[in-house]
Amino acid sequence: MSTNSKLFNTSCIALIVTAMTFAIRAGILGELGSIFNLNDTELGWINSMAFLGFPVAMMVLGLLYNILGAKKILILAFIGHLLGLVLTIYASGFWTLLISTFLIGFANGAVEAACNPLIADTYPDKKTTMLNRFHVWFPGGIVIGALVSNFMTSAGLGWQLQIAVMIVPTLIYGYLVFSSTFPASENIETSTSTNLAALLSPLYLFMIVCMTLTAISEFGPQQWVGRILGESGASPMIILALGTGLMAVGRFFAGPVIHALNPVGVLLCSSITAAIGIYLLSIATGGMVYLATIVFACGVMYFWPTMVGFIGEYQPKTGALGMSLIGGAGMFSVSIWNPVIGGWIDSNRQAAIAMGQMGDVAELTTGQATLQSMTLFPLTLVVLFAGLYVLRKRFVHNHN
Repeated sequence: MSTNSKLFNTSCIALIVTAMTFAIRAGILGELGSIFNLNDTELGWINSMAFLGFPVAMMVLGLLYNILGAKKILILAFIGHLLGLVLTIYASGFWTLLISTFLIGFANGAVEAACNPLIADTYPDKKTTMLNRFHVWFPGGIVIGALVSNFMTSAGLGWQLQIAVMIVPTLIYGYLVFSSTFPASENIETSTSTNLAALLSPLYLFMIVCMTLTAISEFGPQQWVGRILGESGASPMIILALGTGLMAVGRFFAGPVIHALNPVGVLLCSSITAAIGIYLLSIATGGMVYLATIVFACGVMYFWPTMVGFIGEYQPKTGALGMSLIGGAGMFSVSIWNPVIGGWIDSNRQAAIAMGQMGDVAELTTGQATLQSMTLFPLTLVVLFAGLYVLRKRFVHNHN
């Protein structure tokens, strides 16, 4: 196996661990609440640590990438994952869970901070295509994690064992990192002062704003899907597996799509499809929910890796720092918007009850009204990316 292939595979296994931590933690959150006698607010704080650790790692390690390099950052990720998982298994209550979740979130961010620039550097002629192929393993890892959690829960295996399962792929990628030789950066800008100056370009700042909206368009409906669609007559677990499975397949075959439409065209078409998908989710019940999920997944599948790839291709002077900060902005936006979406759910529920609805009917109305509010995210992106598409000739030289 070539060095490039080995490093790419190592990156993919590390990303699988990252995705599994999201899926399995979601699967055991309720159990942790009852075992440690935690209320929803405390569980919310614990959960938010995963979304806080992630951007902190991406910002700090993005700044240090030129000094540390991908190998040392991946070693930090390995240590963070191992410590976080072991600490979770032996947790004694709120504070140990808070710290362990932050460590895992930090490790997850470190994986992205190391691997996005590493892959862009290794495959300079097909950055966006290979970043999409790497990001196959985020939805892929969520499917693996959701299935493992589901199987272990139904087999009566406790939450500690579910966390312990993740130690296996962690040890595998740790071994690969320690035993691999990482080449010096050749195809990305490694002057930190040049990187910092390039961050102030209007195009980069515009893309940061867009990233906050693409991230919440993808993760908002996904995070709340069980809460929102629990009463729609469709299975939340099947919705999750169908949506993330489709995203994995779409990303794997992203090359021809990106070649045909160019990254800006992909982002514009994705925004339109995502808006239609979220709107369909807001009016669908029963079997129609699955169709709406397919449209939604097709809308959001290319957002995250294409945004990172866009920066690698059209803002190369921002280097590893530019890629890390765009990812950090996306995850930070999810942590900011989550309480807002929670507030929409509460006020929509009050409105449904005021109309005389009760129980499941009120919950369905609440979920649908909340999803309609969420269509504002991709609709805003349609306007922003349409403008970018019109102006793309100014910054796209010799790109198809």
